[in-house]
Amino acid sequence: MDKITFSTDLETNIRLMQAIFQGDNTFVVRRAIGHRGLSCAVFFFDGMVNSIAINQSVIRPIVCSDCKRVSADELSQTILQVNDSRVETDTSKLFASFLYGDSVVFTEGDARPVVVNTKGFSVRSASEPENERVLSGPREGFTECFMPNLALIRRRLNDKRLKFTFLRAGRRTNTVVCLCYLSGVCEQKLVAHLRRKLESLDIDSVLDANYLAERIRDHRWSPFPTLGTTERPDVVAARLLEGRCALVVDGSPVVLTAPFLFQECFQSNDDYYISFLQANLSRVLRVLGFFFTIAFPAVYVALMLYHRELVPARLLFAVSAAQRGVPLPIGWETLLLLLVLEALKEAGARTPGAMGQTMSIVGGLVLGQAAVSARFAAAPTVIVVAIAGVTGLMVPKLQAAALWLRFALLAAAAAYGLYGVGLALALILAWLCRMHSCSIPYLLNLVPRIRSEQEDAWLRSPWFFMRYDRFPVKRSRKSAKGDNP
Repeated sequence: MDKITFSTDLETNIRLMQAIFQGDNTFVVRRAIGHRGLSCAVFFFDGMVNSIAINQSVIRPIVCSDCKRVSADELSQTILQVNDSRVETDTSKLFASFLYGDSVVFTEGDARPVVVNTKGFSVRSASEPENERVLSGPREGFTECFMPNLALIRRRLNDKRLKFTFLRAGRRTNTVVCLCYLSGVCEQKLVAHLRRKLESLDIDSVLDANYLAERIRDHRWSPFPTLGTTERPDVVAARLLEGRCALVVDGSPVVLTAPFLFQECFQSNDDYYISFLQANLSRVLRVLGFFFTIAFPAVYVALMLYHRELVPARLLFAVSAAQRGVPLPIGWETLLLLLVLEALKEAGARTPGAMGQTMSIVGGLVLGQAAVSARFAAAPTVIVVAIAGVTGLMVPKLQAAALWLRFALLAAAAAYGLYGVGLALALILAWLCRMHSCSIPYLLNLVPRIRSEQEDAWLRSPWFFMRYDRFPVKRSRKSAKGDNP
């Protein structure tokens, strides 16, 4: 922003502010004159401020004042009756606060503006996120409002070591980003790494957390997530207690957490609010579901094309009989049905309300039955694709990776059979071994090195076994026997 110099003359400042915001009909100027001649001007944006706070805490004290002339410091400290008012000489900070809902007050005889906290724009309630519902546990979720989101985190972590560091991103939007961490628990190298990335970010606008995630994440071309995302304050509090950092973006209900390991893709919020036996069974099912969704169609195609001798005779006869009259080869048939499945999922997600769910269910049933009846597809292929689609929903954090890997393994199976599937899986594993998140290996806990790292890696131990810090960065580990985990 260009250098702006205010004057000690109030009318000059009014004309300057009107010239800056010319054409903006929400810009409001309110002159206020006291009993003995105190002259002030209040600037704010209609719809962004609390009108009651403006009237009772700003305008009324000025009008009822018995002073003839005051300085900006006296106006802020003795007249204005608000909990947050300050004299601001930095014009960039001044306009950043003003555009975000604060009011600006000028007084006659002083060129320094007073910034008053009068934010009052509407926000939605902190209801439970639709994508992260739990059977038992907290029901609160983040909203698009910045400071209430930070309050939700601080309410759960009543610790003086909890730090909130504000930064700004986006040349046009000037969006506020908060870097959250627990001092003494989180590694300072991690905090410095994320802060350096945010400060060097060159982007025109930041309207959502994903704007930042795609720019600061490691392995940008990988379908596997290397930054965690959540809309739940209890999840963010748990990640901070483990020594991670969180990034809260103004205007977005999604909070980013770093680092993010592969094992976390199979963890759910419910795992910590139900019995550890039930949670571990659910985690095993999620892992198996992920392998089923990416490999089941490929193995089916490989067996039917290259390795029929491995299929039991009765099953082979049944599949062969169902394939009679189907015009497409089994590989192209499976590919076509997978594409239809993804089209139905996309249409159901984009269709409003209950109509989308009805269209997804009824559309899938009708199209599947019609395709089998018309001999466009065989019933076993429809079953295989349906199983792959259902198991893919068990791990929502890996849906993008499952989509790409499913087609890659299908191509390998159609080309080289089970040998191609095995080679493709080996390459995927090697790729995952090379990945990292904020300098932390992505598969760090695939084979835990010490016992304490097994307590909540792939399976969750009972709470009374979790007596060590679980953050996977090399540092001294002290026993916390008797403390809450």
